[in-house]
Amino acid sequence: MTAKIGDLLARVNDPSDLRKLKVEDLPRLCTEIRQFIIDVISTNPGHLGASLGTVELTVAIHYVFNTPFDKIIWDVGHQAYTHKILTGRKDVFHTNRMYKGISGFPRMTESEYDAFGTGHSSTSISAALGMGVAANLNNERDRHHVAIIGDGAISGGMAMEAMNNAGVSNANLLVILNDNGIAIDKNVGAIKDYLADIVTSGVYNKIRDKIWLLLGGGTRYGKNSRAIVKQFGNALKSTLLNRSNLFEAFNFRYFGPVDGHDVIRLVKLLEDMKKIHGPKLLHVVTVKGKGYTHAEKEQTIYHAPGVFDKKTGELQEDKCHNQAPKYQTVFGRTIVELAEANPKIVGITPAMSTGCSLNIMMTKMPERTFDVGIAEQHAVTFSAGLAASGMIPFCNVYSSFLQRAYDQIIHDVALQNLNVVFCLDRGGLVGEDGVTHHGSFDLAYLNCIPNMTVSAPMNEEDLRNLMYTAQLGGKGPFAIRYPRGRGVMPEWKTPFKELPVGKGRMTRDGVDAAIITIGHVGNAAIAACKELEQQGFSVAHYNMLFLKPLDNELLHEIFLKFKKIVTVEDGTIIGGLGSAVIDFMSEKGYMARIKKLGIPDHYIEQGTIAELHHECGYNEEGIVTAVKELLDPTTSRG
Repeated sequence: MTAKIGDLLARVNDPSDLRKLKVEDLPRLCTEIRQFIIDVISTNPGHLGASLGTVELTVAIHYVFNTPFDKIIWDVGHQAYTHKILTGRKDVFHTNRMYKGISGFPRMTESEYDAFGTGHSSTSISAALGMGVAANLNNERDRHHVAIIGDGAISGGMAMEAMNNAGVSNANLLVILNDNGIAIDKNVGAIKDYLADIVTSGVYNKIRDKIWLLLGGGTRYGKNSRAIVKQFGNALKSTLLNRSNLFEAFNFRYFGPVDGHDVIRLVKLLEDMKKIHGPKLLHVVTVKGKGYTHAEKEQTIYHAPGVFDKKTGELQEDKCHNQAPKYQTVFGRTIVELAEANPKIVGITPAMSTGCSLNIMMTKMPERTFDVGIAEQHAVTFSAGLAASGMIPFCNVYSSFLQRAYDQIIHDVALQNLNVVFCLDRGGLVGEDGVTHHGSFDLAYLNCIPNMTVSAPMNEEDLRNLMYTAQLGGKGPFAIRYPRGRGVMPEWKTPFKELPVGKGRMTRDGVDAAIITIGHVGNAAIAACKELEQQGFSVAHYNMLFLKPLDNELLHEIFLKFKKIVTVEDGTIIGGLGSAVIDFMSEKGYMARIKKLGIPDHYIEQGTIAELHHECGYNEEGIVTAVKELLDPTTSRG
């Protein structure tokens, strides 16, 4: 279905067209953009709520600033759909997050208006500051740099580090704090409470607005009037809020809070702020899901709702009955079972409680479940502290986000051999979220760390048993990585069984060749074995289950029997299972032809998981082809 484009929006193909409109036309344009986003995302799923909340803000920014000369940096990028629509991608917006389509996040290679690629949180201020300093060094002091960051992301340590640095710079930097009170789940922590105090202090805001109206024109106090307002405002904040201004403590000039949906006022404010050099922060208050009732009421669900009926808000549900559960659901329900039996178990997540299903434990055991906000480094070392005191922390982090805490894994957990259980959600290719969210590297980057156990379940039963095994204690750091999406066992709730650490298993015997896998991709290998059998080949399958420690006994068995081997993993082929198997072969003096299948040594863009597995060549079809090429080189595709 083709989305309707309103009359004003049809005239805007880039920001230069936008600036030809009268400021009085902007509210109507915002309405048209918002409806266009709803029309497209209802049938082609994406990040709906965040982008609906920043329509007016985005229009105002591009109306006032001379983009792309002025640089706009979006934090994470969930909120950048209006930006994409206004910067030449309106006609291809229907391909958003699709295979070979445009990315769901800003990408420097996609548009000159995407000043910096994003996808992970709390990076925008650092990047904008770097660009601002570069502009000064290049004598481009008239170039503006705008970082738009959410109230969840600004609590991240990296954002605070950047503000600390920016406050003593002379960079022409504007930070816009988009405060909507929610990331994916509700925000947590002291900064959230601080922002709520500012926004909800009616006395402070009334007095501030009256003073601004009296003095803002500068007639009574001349050109010093705004400085007087600012000074008096600081005294108000300190007195009425019973605390000093956090942002001005970083030497930023603070303005706000203001209504982030009043596009005309935002334009005037931004025009004024363009004249102020140096680091400054504008605090805007928005509503996530603004303009779509269902998204405003159910903000977590409509963060990325999938396909939905735009008229009724009804979400499209899976029609299949008796289907296998998502791995995330199995984790969430299993940790509750384990925690009910073991009072030492605690759950930790950095702002992903719903996504990883730790919210199930949070509801039943709130005192033993901790959402620490967007703070992966803190989540890992906080878990280390819990483990050092005898608790058994299950630290659930998306695979691509755990990269941000690599030093903490090595220094604070593994070096001290602490029993932290890392549950790496979204391991492997994740689909439409694309390159910034694929869990491509976890097997490789964990495999090289001493004391670390690295495992990956092939199915739901494996996941439950790995979690059970990890919490028995005394095993040191223990990583369990599993993919996004559904498993293969509708009847998944099997009795717990301790697994011998470092032991794999043969799932299917054969004589011609062997396939060695780790993780969920083993199911594609089993299907490939069955297909090969239909074609007259006898192929064995081995599920390693553990990458570290590797099952040397099982590998001896394989190399003594087979001279043709295919390794398959849903991770980078450099440093993962295939590399470990080849290292073993070399060290033990075996000779065999080995074909490694996995994520190739380049970044993989967005698409459905099926499309991406096909592209990388380790779906069922790709495995069949690889085995046949080993068995009969004349079938090689070259």
